[in-house]
Amino acid sequence: VQLVESGGGLVQAGGSPRLSCSASGRTFSHIAMGWFRQAPGKARAFVAGISRGGTTNYAASVKGLLTISRDNAKNTVYLQMNSLKPEDTAVYYCAASSSWLAGTSDGLYDYWGQGTQVTVSS
Repeated sequence: VQLVESGGGLVQAGGSPRLSCSASGRTFSHIAMGWFRQAPGKARAFVAGISRGGTTNYAASVKGLLTISRDNAKNTVYLQMNSLKPEDTAVYYCAASSSWLAGTSDGLYDYWGQGTQVTVSS
């Protein structure tokens, strides 16, 4: 599976960008998808996941601020981010898992995109 993220960049605090991740190489509806982020000096952390069936789960710290969705017809998963703060600055990665559910551990994911930088200015 090849994953390509897009939609990152420089965003003002309070902004609401949407990240996209396009997948190829496998039937998209057969994979669970997740978004992770890695802030400067910190470990990569789970932010949101969506199962093959569309069930979503979120890290407690972002619940209500981020929305993950998928469009199986377009082989794409999205991460809508709202009310961003400077502490949301990170490289955002999408990942694909052969599991039915989208787990919170990065060890559960088999494929990773190259990441897209999101920088939130105050």
